[in-house]
Amino acid sequence: MSTQLRLDLPVRTALGRRDFFVSDANALAVAQVDRWRDWPSRKMILTGPPKSGKTHLCHVWKNEAQAEIVPAESLPHLPIPALAQTSVCVEDVDQIAGNRDAEEALFHLHNMVLSEGHSLLLSAQKPPMHWDLCIPDLKSRMMGTDVAQLEKPDDQLLAAVLNKLFTDRQIVPMPDVIPYLVRYMDRSFDAADRIVELLDSAALGTPRGVTRALASKVLKGLEINEEQP
Repeated sequence: MSTQLRLDLPVRTALGRRDFFVSDANALAVAQVDRWRDWPSRKMILTGPPKSGKTHLCHVWKNEAQAEIVPAESLPHLPIPALAQTSVCVEDVDQIAGNRDAEEALFHLHNMVLSEGHSLLLSAQKPPMHWDLCIPDLKSRMMGTDVAQLEKPDDQLLAAVLNKLFTDRQIVPMPDVIPYLVRYMDRSFDAADRIVELLDSAALGTPRGVTRALASKVLKGLEINEEQP
């Protein structure tokens, strides 16, 4: 049997609407983002753990709302008045808490976008009560914004995420691999991303690619590493 070769191709993350799988764990948040034209005060905060689909959903909204996407940490270096001429998505807003320049830029962007009649989507891992913002006026505006929360994955969503992560890496696992992982892996998006990355490396040079036996080996390796001090 010939040895499997992995081409040196970049990982292409699919960010289209068709690629976003909806289950009970995220259906409410997706519906809230879909109804963006009806948002109170034309703004919404999207929260969820790492790798939960925030960026993917932000890109879906960007395409539907004809919006711009910017990382929160870049705001002090951007032309805020020009940016506010369209709807805007600001990612990882919780990461700028305590950064006065970035907070001030977000405060002005928030006010300008809304005054121009556009919409504002903000993403973060946790709701604004946990952000520890230093500018009171910005904090009050964030606290007054509705929150759409992506929950931890159920079986359906975890299986779909694993399938997408494999597809992004041009990997076709054996049919029993994903059901096995869903049953035994840590139930988080971060874990799914890490496991697929490890399986991608472990399968290099093997004749059968990603098998259940290889998946079992990777999971056991993760358990051993987590137990070590």
